[in-house]
Amino acid sequence: MIDGAYVAMHRAILSDQTPNLFFLHYKLPQLTVESVLLVPRFAFSLSCVEKRKALSPTARRAGYVGCYFVLDRIPPDARIPIVENARPISSSQVRKAYNKIRSLEGLNVEKRGWTLDVLNAIHSLKKEEFSLANAYTLEPVLSKLHPANRHVRDKIRQQLQVLRDLGLLTFLGSGSYRLL
Repeated sequence: MIDGAYVAMHRAILSDQTPNLFFLHYKLPQLTVESVLLVPRFAFSLSCVEKRKALSPTARRAGYVGCYFVLDRIPPDARIPIVENARPISSSQVRKAYNKIRSLEGLNVEKRGWTLDVLNAIHSLKKEEFSLANAYTLEPVLSKLHPANRHVRDKIRQQLQVLRDLGLLTFLGSGSYRLL
């Protein structure tokens, strides 16, 4: 999704001042709403924002750098449907989905990025139950998102504990976990 200025969004994320965003998909010429998606303000990390190419020197706003939201870098838990397939989702289901991830809001903004990235990576395994060894297979993806970190495996273990403490996954013992 295209957004505004990269610098402004980068600053908003780091200062924990991002807005709640609603993504609307509609069909023309019928003017029907196909989907509405809520992404809570605390679900944005620097890794889900990508710089666009600067406008050319001959452009009216030469040098302007916008950004994209890369929605698949936002954990599925944090992409809350309000309307899906042109049908509204019940308010109780929306509240339940929001409350499930609300614990992320309490994390420090610097720590939250790693937590969101690990949660999203775990979802990419497409397994409800997974092992620490499965989580370690995500090291290349997480290393790419956080190139300055040289201890990615340690960080994965740490973030699994954070996700457990936030109630987003359960430790089953013997290096096994379950997404909630």
